[in-house]
Amino acid sequence: MIKQANWIEYKCTEDYGCPEYKKTFTLSGNIKKAILYITARGVYEAKLNGKRIGGFVLAPGWTVYEKRHQYQEYDVTSDLKAENDLSVTVAPGWYQWENVPGRDERIAGRRAGAVIASLVITCENGETQIVHTDETWLAGESKLLYSHLYNGEIFDATKEISYGSVEVTNYSKDALIPQEGEIICEHERVKPLSYIITPKGERVIDFGQNMTGYVEFEVTAKAGERVKISHAEILDSDGNFYTKNYRSAKANIEYICRDGTQIYKPTHNFYGFRYIRLDEYPDDVNCDDFTAIVVHSNIKRTGFLHSGSELLNKFFSNVFWGQKSNFLDIPTDCPQRDERLGWTADTHVFIKAASYNYNTDKFFQKWLGDMVAEQLENGFVPVTIPSAFAFSKDGAAWSDAVTICPWQLYLAYGDKEMLRRQLPSMKKWISFIQSSSKDKYLWTGGNQFGDWLALDAPEGSRIGASNTDFIASAFYAHSVSRVIESLRALGEDFSYYEDLHKNIVDAFRTRFPVYQTQTEHVLAIEFNLAEDITKTSDALAQLVHKNGNSLTTGFVGTPYLLHALSKGGHTNLAYTLLLREEYPSWLFSVKMGATTIWEHWDGMREDGSVWSSTMNSFNHYAYGAVIDWVYEVSAGIQTVKEYPGFEKVIISPHPDKRLGHLDVKIDTKNGPLRSFWQYNSDGSIRYEITVPCDAEITIGTKNYSCSKGDYIFYSQI
Repeated sequence: MIKQANWIEYKCTEDYGCPEYKKTFTLSGNIKKAILYITARGVYEAKLNGKRIGGFVLAPGWTVYEKRHQYQEYDVTSDLKAENDLSVTVAPGWYQWENVPGRDERIAGRRAGAVIASLVITCENGETQIVHTDETWLAGESKLLYSHLYNGEIFDATKEISYGSVEVTNYSKDALIPQEGEIICEHERVKPLSYIITPKGERVIDFGQNMTGYVEFEVTAKAGERVKISHAEILDSDGNFYTKNYRSAKANIEYICRDGTQIYKPTHNFYGFRYIRLDEYPDDVNCDDFTAIVVHSNIKRTGFLHSGSELLNKFFSNVFWGQKSNFLDIPTDCPQRDERLGWTADTHVFIKAASYNYNTDKFFQKWLGDMVAEQLENGFVPVTIPSAFAFSKDGAAWSDAVTICPWQLYLAYGDKEMLRRQLPSMKKWISFIQSSSKDKYLWTGGNQFGDWLALDAPEGSRIGASNTDFIASAFYAHSVSRVIESLRALGEDFSYYEDLHKNIVDAFRTRFPVYQTQTEHVLAIEFNLAEDITKTSDALAQLVHKNGNSLTTGFVGTPYLLHALSKGGHTNLAYTLLLREEYPSWLFSVKMGATTIWEHWDGMREDGSVWSSTMNSFNHYAYGAVIDWVYEVSAGIQTVKEYPGFEKVIISPHPDKRLGHLDVKIDTKNGPLRSFWQYNSDGSIRYEITVPCDAEITIGTKNYSCSKGDYIFYSQI
């Protein structure tokens, strides 16, 4: 129905201005049903008779708009009256934005602000009335004077809107598709932890939690007085407000007050923050007047973990907050600075953890649809989805998300149709590697990211000490193996890729007989490239011991590190790394007061100084991927590829006395799955296992074939 309407446009005089569209109409008779179909070039807020329509914040979200532009459907039956006023305010949002370094000119060249809508009203007598966007609508520059994804917004509550005519455009409607992803909406409301006057005299409110969303405030003021708010993740070593890590993103709110008491919150933007600074505020500061509203895609939590270590429990919480903060229609790298992009490596290393923590099936299927839309004819996959850069890297371990993510999604939810849809894209990626490499059965050469931010990087480098050809070739083999598994699951012929994989492994073992770094050992183990897994895991353990029982891995090696140790019988050392509290470690940031996952192991040092101002997010979920080791090895919960979607499971816990106990639950589509273990004072370990399906359970050296039910086991230490 929406394609029968017209795109209409009102061109604001100021850059990043926000038009408001308006249509008044009269109804007679009894209304049976009324459905509004709507979308915009930008992000919109629609109101019917002054009431906001729906709970979708930042609709229609971010897609590859030229090929996949989502529209939304709202039931507005109960909000209609005899005399009606429908209004829509549109801000640029993701549709048009600046300040992305090396940005794709496709983004910068878009003109935001247009809207298209159809309101279909069915009466009790069967008659239908349709209100389309057309030349009869009016528009003007809204009270939202300015909105920019990075810089924030300016809202003038005193402004009187002057309405004029709209322009009916010839913008294409071919890309319009129904809503596919999870909607973005408001969730927790967080009250302030404290009010601070910093050494510089700044008025700062601490919400106690790093998050994504915005602040709602109530203020009493005179017309024309202003509220100006800045956002930050941390305070510096002196206790002052710190924003340098936001880089060029201003992340401000400016609100021009009307007379009296008023409540305001942003409607077309989002911020990553824990602290706000009141740069200008006309009223006495009362913390009760401020509320931080958490915003993220409407994903349902399915994973629950609790252990005998309070530090580890806090880390678990940080992982969940990091995921929520960065699952904002797409899986972003960070929510605060001038970036906020769908980096593919961050996504592929975390997708397993993500699919245990929350039901991400619908969320990721939408994102994978955008990946297919962005893939070039030669098979190349951009390193961010949707693509944001004019430049490109070759993408090993980044663009390999095109094969890794669909397979993991299939294991988690068992959707063969999704896998079938993604398979051509997966194959095209293998073809791209074949055509772009210098070697027939390896992936060599090109401009790679390496083991990004690894601690073994030479001075001045961010790509780590691991050989980039090694990493690329390892992921080449891994991607081919994901294609093989997918073809096998779909009952299709995989002989070509099986032969290809064998040749890649043979070539890899010839070219790389020796592994130098922790990450090189990790990948050789995890991707089954090492001829002797146990020997390679032993060598990895020695490297960890030699480094003082600490890691040196970056974005590529870290997510697989503990798994690689456990595969070779070094689960005790894996626990040592997990529970390590000194830098570098997962718990170091917890001890430093982190409430989300950091981008850098030493994003903030013990003395309160920061690692860097240029690339230092304090809400960056990638290193939180280690939580999947807790699910799969510590709790022992493993999916079975022949029975995906938890139709059958393997439970093989690996307890450790240092942890005391561990309780892990996943709400699967078949019911709750639980693995609990606890050390008892009598020298035994008690296990409580709940399975919603057939399961193979291993306790110590004993194996049990179990059907759906609750089980209790014991073993001796």
